[in-house]
Amino acid sequence: MNDFSVLFVDDEVDFLDTLLKRMKKRRVNVSGVKSGEEALEWLSANSADVVVLDVRMPGMDGIETLKEIKKLSPLVEIIMLTGHANLEVAREGMELGAFDYLMKPIDIDELLYKVQDAYQKKSIQEQKIKGIREVIDSHHQ
Repeated sequence: MNDFSVLFVDDEVDFLDTLLKRMKKRRVNVSGVKSGEEALEWLSANSADVVVLDVRMPGMDGIETLKEIKKLSPLVEIIMLTGHANLEVAREGMELGAFDYLMKPIDIDELLYKVQDAYQKKSIQEQKIKGIREVIDSHHQ
């Protein structure tokens, strides 16, 4: 069992459902929403370690959503999903703090590997912050 949670954000309902089923089979704790707006609502009520975010969605696109998620939860790692035509957008996402990007159609095992990698990075960051807080606290006693 993977002890981290992943939020998938994609407006293609069939694709989203398939992804969720395939990740659940691999014992990943997953949730899914269909838009950037829903992702922000979901994240304000729940926590996720990793967000897998489609670049092209109606309304709030992936880049806008990425910016807002990073404001809300700076440590959440984000993997951008893109079609080949959107490679530049994926690169822009990386510059804005995305962990990585994957091209559609995706290989489910590669996705799982990237998600685990992203979670590892988040865990390391949290450990560093915890260590810094402990040092600060010990100096203030």
